[in-house]
Amino acid sequence: MFKPFATLCFCAALSAASASAQSSPSADSQPDQFSSSSVAYVYVAAGTGNGNPNSVVGYSASSTGALTPIPGSPFPQNVSSLAVNGKYLMATDNSSPTNIDTFKIGSNGALTYVTSTPCVQPGNQCLFAANLFFDHTGSDLYAMELDADNNNETASYAVDKSSGALNYLGNTITGAFPGDYTSTFFIGDNVYAYSADQSGCMYPNIYAFQRESSGLLNSIASQFNVQPTPPPGVRIYYPDLTVADPTNNLAMLEQPANPPGCAPGPVQIAVFTADANGNLTTNSTYKTMPATKISNPYDMKMSPSGQLLAVAGQEGLQIFHFNGSNPVTHYTALLTKEPVNQMFWDNDNHLYAISNTAGQLLVYTITPTTHQKAPGSPYPITGVQDIIVQPLK
Repeated sequence: MFKPFATLCFCAALSAASASAQSSPSADSQPDQFSSSSVAYVYVAAGTGNGNPNSVVGYSASSTGALTPIPGSPFPQNVSSLAVNGKYLMATDNSSPTNIDTFKIGSNGALTYVTSTPCVQPGNQCLFAANLFFDHTGSDLYAMELDADNNNETASYAVDKSSGALNYLGNTITGAFPGDYTSTFFIGDNVYAYSADQSGCMYPNIYAFQRESSGLLNSIASQFNVQPTPPPGVRIYYPDLTVADPTNNLAMLEQPANPPGCAPGPVQIAVFTADANGNLTTNSTYKTMPATKISNPYDMKMSPSGQLLAVAGQEGLQIFHFNGSNPVTHYTALLTKEPVNQMFWDNDNHLYAISNTAGQLLVYTITPTTHQKAPGSPYPITGVQDIIVQPLK
């Protein structure tokens, strides 16, 4: 796998060997088309496999987190990776090479197909695209891709607000593979974005990006002061997933590692802070980073307030208090022991999570002081694969 100069290797001894966010745009960017009492629309891509096409199951969420089907759901769209910007839902289809489909979100949440944009573009021989994400304004869409030369890239598209059509802006070689939940997240300035490698304990990398005024996302060689100090007997920490709060802080999962393999010990949570030039610093050490009950993480998401951090994986789902540049602190035990593959928050204290193994959509109401399962949760969905949430408030 190609590893570009812009990646950050955390161990000088590995330098010769070293070679998936997404968050929904803010409520300010959302249109006035929604007039219902719902607090969010929830869309889940699901399919039974065996060559059968996917569909999109849509729900309307009430203030309690209870879900009711959106009129017309399930929508017969053969898509997977999903992203929303308030007016449109974008999704990668399951063709080869991949297309990015645009759907208009109706006032009741119903989806209407608008257009498709091939990921193959001039100078970009894309084969596969996934992990779609928007900038904070919803003006530009980004897709993580694999091209015909086996390069891992991030492609940029400007969204036509009136039609939903995508205008290709260009691409940058990143090294972040699009199929491993290596999601990318913008910090609050909407200029710098970051993702962390998830390919094992041999090639630790953070990928840093800078968004130009045109919307084009470029890979950059961001600097950092040091990885968190590891415990005795451990050479380095390996960054697994990262996510940003509304300002300039990032949470990062850290796996103890003695390359070329992982080391014994729990996955812990570090805190990094980005400066005005996108460079990262941390004061985290093994003594200040809380351990998670998630040994095999699949996803991590920050609440819109920046106060809560959800960590999910094979072992289930756990919530932490996020405290800005200060250390993360424990909050809950495992809320479920079902494997959780992907999740998103709305703006009304609800967390929506899918379990591929259990075939379920789980909903929780979580604040910094209380947490409970929402009425009706879990919801069975056969072949659940991907999820996205459109907040309405």
